Amino acid sequence: MTIKDTSPVDEPKAPGIRQTMSDLHTWAGLLCGWFLYAMFLTGTVSYFKDEISQWMRPEMPHRSVVPDAAEAAQRIAGKLQELAPNAPQWSMRLPDERYTTMDSFWRLPRGQTAGPNGRSFGSANFDPLTGDKVASRETVGGEFFYRFHFQFHYMPVLWGRWLAGFCAMFMLVAIVSGVITHKKIFTDFFTFRWGKGQRSWLDAHNALSVFGLPFHFMITYTGLITLMALYMPFGEQTAYKTPAQRQELTAQLNTFIQPGKPTGQAAPLAPVDDMVRQAQARWGEGNVGRVTATNAGDAAARVSVTRGEAGRVTMSPQYMLFDGVSGKLLEVKESVGPAAETRGVLYSLHLGRFSDLPMRWLYFIVSRAGTAMVGTGLVMWTVKRRQKLGDPARPHFGFRLVEKLNIASIAGLSIAMAGFLWGNRLLPQGMAERTAWEVHVFFILWALTLAHAMLRPSRRAWIEQFWVGAAALALLPVLSALTTDRPLWRSLAQGDWVFVGFELMLWVLSGLHVWLAVRTARHQGPKRRVARAPSAPVVPAGAAMAKEGV
Repeated sequence: MTIKDTSPVDEPKAPGIRQTMSDLHTWAGLLCGWFLYAMFLTGTVSYFKDEISQWMRPEMPHRSVVPDAAEAAQRIAGKLQELAPNAPQWSMRLPDERYTTMDSFWRLPRGQTAGPNGRSFGSANFDPLTGDKVASRETVGGEFFYRFHFQFHYMPVLWGRWLAGFCAMFMLVAIVSGVITHKKIFTDFFTFRWGKGQRSWLDAHNALSVFGLPFHFMITYTGLITLMALYMPFGEQTAYKTPAQRQELTAQLNTFIQPGKPTGQAAPLAPVDDMVRQAQARWGEGNVGRVTATNAGDAAARVSVTRGEAGRVTMSPQYMLFDGVSGKLLEVKESVGPAAETRGVLYSLHLGRFSDLPMRWLYFIVSRAGTAMVGTGLVMWTVKRRQKLGDPARPHFGFRLVEKLNIASIAGLSIAMAGFLWGNRLLPQGMAERTAWEVHVFFILWALTLAHAMLRPSRRAWIEQFWVGAAALALLPVLSALTTDRPLWRSLAQGDWVFVGFELMLWVLSGLHVWLAVRTARHQGPKRRVARAPSAPVVPAGAAMAKEGV
């Protein structure tokens, strides 16, 4: 008779919530990790994009005293009316402590274009004391890093912003799932074990994550909010259907006044300096940011004076609107609706433009920790997976691809960013499309770092690229001293702390890359265990004697 085994069979246990979140955290971070690292790092340096732009235009004069904004506005308004007498709109940024020249632009009349790219606007940089154009080299400056971090390059702007939003959403998922996964994440923040391979990488990842966790969540979420109308336009399209409604929406979000229809009747523009002084009396002398005029020289002219961004945690539009002919104050706009104000606050938190110098450094440091958090997460994936390979010396293609992309994305990006600054100093000043070639240098070098990583053993590639990055950063102040009239010692003597601070920071970052290169060179990796032959079984003495017949 056959007896059936009726004992219950143990079914595999379903993974718990932490394991599920762990898998989600791993793959969400890995699939977009290389994009996120680039977005974080270029976004981090963008907090000092004005200072980077000044360093990349060494021909601009250094001034220790900020010029009078009202007088400068009147002076440049006259220049803009000469340069663009028929422009439907022109605008100027007033000088401040961070930027002592005046960036200006003007829209061309309908049907006119300028430049090889067929732009519909013109631009120039003016000296606020003389009103002359500042003759500086053509460069995109720090604006490149700012634009790259949310729209990338060599692709349509909308595609780049959609890709950035997709990666930001994955980052948000990785942050939330990471908090759920690491039940001892705050305890582990105070624990760090050097030289323990995977354990050390996990400790570093945890510490960097917890250090700026509120900031990382805020910066990721607000980054999505800044482009919410692009990602989710359906509510706006449903609620605002008529042209009047859309114009009201624009007024809630934008500081630029839209040009009305000109009358065709010539009329001189009222004194702009008086308008700026009225704004200074209301908001403070150093808290006026921009002057914009529409239909200047026509009877329908309007002038808006926009409040500066410092000292207010909102990007909502605040301005004073004047009649461009009589100079009469027509409107003071200092508030918007609750939804627009919420968006303005979140937008301002992301950009950090309200901050003073110490707060901007805090943004920089915590954002740099976020960059390192993403980088350590990428490296930890390869460290963890390598231990599970059958032959670590001969990993499969997928593992090798991730490892090589890590090298180019982390160490290689530092070389590319330093190369962008080298290009600024070495490309001929009269070169055609010089601004574009600065950017081309960045991507050419970045591509070469990927080729180098593919051709070299991974450990050697890490070390070599860290050393190249360190050298490129350390030699930049030397290159600047040889190619410009703004060497470090002269900047020190003149009290030009933008140039001094920038070049000292290059040496600090170079030292960081030296430390990474040395640590990588000293790391030996986990020792492979050698399988031991099984020992002979121990036989009791009595049994052995019996076997021998004793």
